[in-house]
Amino acid sequence: MRWYEQLYVGEKAKKHRFSIIRAVRAGKRSGYYILTLPSNEKNLLDIYPAVTLQQPYYRENDMLILGIAADYEDAANLAGTMIGEVYQKTGGFDVAGYLKKKTCREHV
Repeated sequence: MRWYEQLYVGEKAKKHRFSIIRAVRAGKRSGYYILTLPSNEKNLLDIYPAVTLQQPYYRENDMLILGIAADYEDAANLAGTMIGEVYQKTGGFDVAGYLKKKTCREHV
């Protein structure tokens, strides 16, 4: 599991950001959600319950966590915010491409 350098955080999760990150890393059962790059071409983002990361498939695949949320509603709102940002900046919906470029530009 890798963490996006400019991690997006849901509104409800902001107050508890660090405890949520610790819980996700430790694999504790919780109601938290994570947002990741899409697993296929049809999705813009993927939203998973954080506990999903404890399944063998997800432990073996190095997932990039883009955002954290306190619950599913917070995750859905955060996804909308992220997609809105991409559309506003690029006029399109290539979330993965935008985030990769955004990271590269900041390291130049």
